[in-house]
Amino acid sequence: MAQSISEETKAIVKATVPALEAHGRTIVTEMYARLLADEEIRALFNQSHQGGSSPQHEALTNAILAYAKNIDNLGALAGAVERIANKHVGLQIQEAHYEHVANALIGAIAHVLGEAATDEVLNAWGEAYWFLAGILIGREKELYQDKAQAEGGWDGWREFRIAERRQETGSVISFILKPVDGGAVLKHQPGQYLSFDFDLPGVGRHRRNYSISSKPNGDYYRITVKREPEGAVSGWLHEQAVEGTVLRVAPPAGDFVLGDSAETEVVLLSAGVGLTPMVSMLETLAERGQSATYLHATLDGTQLVMGEAVKSLASRSVTFFEAPSEEDRSASNYDVEGRISPEWLAANTATEQANYYICGPKGFMAMAVNGLKTAGVPQDRIHFEFFGPASDLDVA
Repeated sequence: MAQSISEETKAIVKATVPALEAHGRTIVTEMYARLLADEEIRALFNQSHQGGSSPQHEALTNAILAYAKNIDNLGALAGAVERIANKHVGLQIQEAHYEHVANALIGAIAHVLGEAATDEVLNAWGEAYWFLAGILIGREKELYQDKAQAEGGWDGWREFRIAERRQETGSVISFILKPVDGGAVLKHQPGQYLSFDFDLPGVGRHRRNYSISSKPNGDYYRITVKREPEGAVSGWLHEQAVEGTVLRVAPPAGDFVLGDSAETEVVLLSAGVGLTPMVSMLETLAERGQSATYLHATLDGTQLVMGEAVKSLASRSVTFFEAPSEEDRSASNYDVEGRISPEWLAANTATEQANYYICGPKGFMAMAVNGLKTAGVPQDRIHFEFFGPASDLDVA
């Protein structure tokens, strides 16, 4: 595993940037075809993210291009490396998996670029790949070790039983999960998620991430799952997972976490089921006695999850209904009709000092992140979680 990248390799990799810009998506598609041919590796990926318009393919294409462009300035990629390491740890990616990816990537480059993929180009990309892999493997080992050694922590997959199932709305259910072994559970950082390894009859092996929707307590986790159209795993959870069902769970992971400072003003901003990590943050803030502004957007009252419970946790709460019904209007169960806008955020939140935490669908996220930047909020005070490629958000 390379300890450094030679100057010759840096030059060759940078010289391939035009080819990657022209053929990167084709290379990534070919790479995934090679990876997914292996049943063991296929189980690591969300199959709904594969295909011609796959956001996962787009994310990797952009990541490879960014790596090539910044091969002589890797400090610019530090944040991305930390996010990738956390994703890998959540999904229990191991060092042995990197060999599969190396073979698929180099093979795809050779296949797509043909004669342009000289031995020098392939060797340079091999060196560059293993250098980055070494950084990720080292960081992932640290994260695995930290989680295993912490109180209530564990290594690998641990069995959890569904202790309680709670219907929140017609399409959203919360599950309380307790370890089968009866031991304590690692206290997560508010905002983190759990990864699950499913082996479903008639469906096959799948891995999924779900945000933890409860504060750290050392006893249990709660996840809150929306049933997605054609969602194999969410459909199974809604239809088949009952109290007593046992699930395989990895330790909490993720770098979208609530800060420790009690002096900073906090604004939590979510839409739809994006509220799940916000509930964990709100419960934690309430326990600290720290004030917070919570802004939540959804379609109408039938889609409102944990409405009253969440509202009671925030010192200031504003609920937006895009299309309230007459029943909603009679019940007065929302505050603003319409969508949250950048203008509303600029006029009604403390953009000059607050830390913003954002989670929701793609369009909502892009609006919020770009709107706050336009309002002068610096990047280091805008924190967001998006279960998809960040590049797909079209944010600066």
